[in-house]
Amino acid sequence: MSQTVSLQTFLSDVKPHQVMWALQEPTSEDWVILDSINFEKTDVMPLWSTKELAQKHCCDEWAEYQPTAISLADWFEFWLADLNEDGVIVGVNWQDNDDCEEMDLAEFSLELATVEAL
Repeated sequence: MSQTVSLQTFLSDVKPHQVMWALQEPTSEDWVILDSINFEKTDVMPLWSTKELAQKHCCDEWAEYQPTAISLADWFEFWLADLNEDGVIVGVNWQDNDDCEEMDLAEFSLELATVEAL
């Protein structure tokens, strides 16, 4: 599997702290899930490698949301099965609809496993 620059950056940012970031609404505990721009009838969960990158998106329709850490251990223990069951893919260091690398959940998780500290 060849890694894109975006994925390489994501993995190198995640490796030292073993966390990635998603946006969650504190009251409802809902997470940001979007319609995929590349795949019809597919949902994508944007993930960021740093809290600062995630924080930049807490505006407009996501103003009530806040960056929430997801540890790699939790990703593999809880998130992977649930997202796979729902057919959700991942947006790596999502920027906007014109600049979003979307990845298959299994492929993303395999790449993530290479930086997980056991």
